[in-house]
Amino acid sequence: MAESTITAKGQTTVPADVRALVQAKPGTKLVWSVTPDGTIIVRAKTKSILDMAGMLKARKGRRVAVEDMNAWR
Repeated sequence: MAESTITAKGQTTVPADVRALVQAKPGTKLVWSVTPDGTIIVRAKTKSILDMAGMLKARKGRRVAVEDMNAWR
């Protein structure tokens, strides 16, 4: 288990092995979440939503016009 210490300024260093696992580089943003039981979850935002472009392919013959989608607004 990786461990770090919080400084008097509220800063901490992400351990090198953790940075390597999530491929974090300088400038990588971290998202902190606290669950109701006090557990802290830290996620590295190493990917952009644009990285997912083209992941899903539309089924043949199952296209929906934008006008039809707008009806749900």
